[in-house]
Amino acid sequence: MATAYINEHGVHIPDYSEILEDLKEEFRGIFGPDVYLEPDSQEGQLLSIFALRIHDCHTLAASVYNAFSPQTAQGAGLSSVVKVNGLRRRGASHSQVDLRVIGRPGTAVTGGVVTDSADQRWLLPALTIPVGGEITVTALAEDPGEIRAAAGEITNIATPVYGWQAVTNAEAAVPGSAVETDADLRGRQRISTAIPSQTVFDGIVGGVSSVPGVTRCRGYENDSSVEDGNGLPPHSVSLVVEGGDAQAVATAIALKKTPGCGTHGDVEVGLRDVYGSASVIKFFRPTPVAVAVRVSIRPLSGYVSATGETIRKNLSAHISALEIGEDVMLSKLYTPINAAEPVPGRRSFDVLSLQIGASEILSAENLSIAFNAAASCALDDVELEVVSA
Repeated sequence: MATAYINEHGVHIPDYSEILEDLKEEFRGIFGPDVYLEPDSQEGQLLSIFALRIHDCHTLAASVYNAFSPQTAQGAGLSSVVKVNGLRRRGASHSQVDLRVIGRPGTAVTGGVVTDSADQRWLLPALTIPVGGEITVTALAEDPGEIRAAAGEITNIATPVYGWQAVTNAEAAVPGSAVETDADLRGRQRISTAIPSQTVFDGIVGGVSSVPGVTRCRGYENDSSVEDGNGLPPHSVSLVVEGGDAQAVATAIALKKTPGCGTHGDVEVGLRDVYGSASVIKFFRPTPVAVAVRVSIRPLSGYVSATGETIRKNLSAHISALEIGEDVMLSKLYTPINAAEPVPGRRSFDVLSLQIGASEILSAENLSIAFNAAASCALDDVELEVVSA
């Protein structure tokens, strides 16, 4: 009998065809086994309408049930259920970049604006240049969306202030994004549960990952008395953080780390605690590694050009979604390639060769990524060669 039920494995609902056949069986039990119930009969069409309505109700009930879990909720339901973790779905964001502002100590900059080589405007927060003559702040692109700027391209001061001498960006800007997807929000929800964890290190990573604007975060802990394999100093924690305001990231680290534990990185932010004591928190911004891919395939029966474009898109998305410090493994790239098959289980192409690299020299070997770097792959960097049989 086609019924919906809930057990220890979750909710189960019959599909439309099962419901329709169940209704036909019951109908024949009333009017006889020889009654004609094919789709071209009035009775068959009536049962089809009933079956569709019942299936719609089952689907709605399953959606309501699934909306109570962040792993299965969707859309507005997911936005509501993650509130118990103190999270909110991120809207469209502005690109952001860490800027090194240089000038005379004590110079106050309010409403500062700088531009890059493409005349794109970047807005600085209110700041005062400290005694050292320089300060690192996070600027936002004036326009929302995916605004890009390579390292060293932001050097023009659009709103000159007496005492403000120079500005530059050591790292590329972190591009903005559209409204956060369900998959990304679920990922943040899983990380957020580590904030009240029993281990301090997990709490640091969870706290930093929850800072608005942070898109990726990875932490490294060296609790030994010697420098580790990554060159990180002893008795220190090092976080590699993509996105997020530098001041907010440093504050999250300071709130979670234990006393006496040092921080390490190429970004330094000066802070003061509630008692006025000064401290310096360090962390890394990930170095982007542009990965190029060259894949050669032989088309088989059923191959269309759209399949080749899907291969390129899948490879680009897979590499760009790798975690910070995660190597690009050649064998793992066959999964997104094979996922481009229009009909699962039916082969429409054969992979002849696959090469990757971080420069013009490509090879059929894994690509190592430094602990403080992140792989990325633009669609234009994926070259597809179709070799005729």
